[in-house]
Amino acid sequence: MAKTNKNAEMSVEEKLKALYDLQKVATEMDKIRTLRGELPLEVQDLEDELEGLETRISNFDADIKSLNDSISAKKNEIKESGVLIKKYEAQQSNVRNNREFDSLSKEIEFQTLEIELSEKRIKEFTGELNNKKDALDASKQLFEDRKEDLAAKKKELTEIVGETQVDEEKMVDKIAQIESTIDERLLIAFKRIRSNAINGLAVVTVQRDACGGCFNKIPPQRQLDIKSRKKVIVCEYCGRILVDDDIEGPNTME
Repeated sequence: MAKTNKNAEMSVEEKLKALYDLQKVATEMDKIRTLRGELPLEVQDLEDELEGLETRISNFDADIKSLNDSISAKKNEIKESGVLIKKYEAQQSNVRNNREFDSLSKEIEFQTLEIELSEKRIKEFTGELNNKKDALDASKQLFEDRKEDLAAKKKELTEIVGETQVDEEKMVDKIAQIESTIDERLLIAFKRIRSNAINGLAVVTVQRDACGGCFNKIPPQRQLDIKSRKKVIVCEYCGRILVDDDIEGPNTME
């Protein structure tokens, strides 16, 4: 309740100064995060790509094993057919009539066709196997390349984070300190406006008779109202909170 009472006792001018101070620190925080640029997203994208490549490589390995097994199976079938052909040819020497000879001949012909079909399948499997091996080699190379890219990006990100971490931690503390002085309603409004603004500016000064956020002209009477700091005024065009450019003066809360 102490916090609520303190916030309730703040004048509009003090609230506006607190909001402006909060905006300044938040903007500095944005600059740090801009310095990092797209690196965090690039790192995440590379990690996702590596995960996908691992799955692809695993699938290729499984396909290659399956094709090798299929080739081995067809080679065994060829051997079995060869054994049967020799067996049937030997039996033809001992047949008792033409009917038995013709029957064995058909069996020999069938096994010969089975060999030809197996050889055809082996050729097809071998072609597919070579394609899979080429794709596997390409995926492995891409995986290694992406691993190097990821290591470089992570190193770059770590260096930037290391350089800015202390400043960022200070800003986080400063933001928390300022937020504790602002009543919840205004703070929610500030965060909503800030999240909707492309440049993250929720509080802007009047510059050359215009809104410092959207640059639309502000009527003279409205500018006087802003300078008086008697109420919170937002831009009728972009919805940002407007303050006069002298708000930088001594903070009465300190």
